[in-house]
Amino acid sequence: MGVRSRKFFGSVAVVVYVIGYAALAVTLVDHIPNLWWTKLLFFTLAGIGWGAPILPLLSWMNVAQDETRI
Repeated sequence: MGVRSRKFFGSVAVVVYVIGYAALAVTLVDHIPNLWWTKLLFFTLAGIGWGAPILPLLSWMNVAQDETRI
């Protein structure tokens, strides 16, 4: 798969993932207690937690660039 194909499919996957993650977070926030500190903790973890699962996809998208230089 070429560099452009990886970037395209990776970009589409990132957009789909972020939309799904946001929908899940919005759904879950209704099920936590309505206290300011629980909402603060939830949104802090949800705001930071979306990036970790994306890292392997970003690595996969950039592997083709490294292979073409060799």
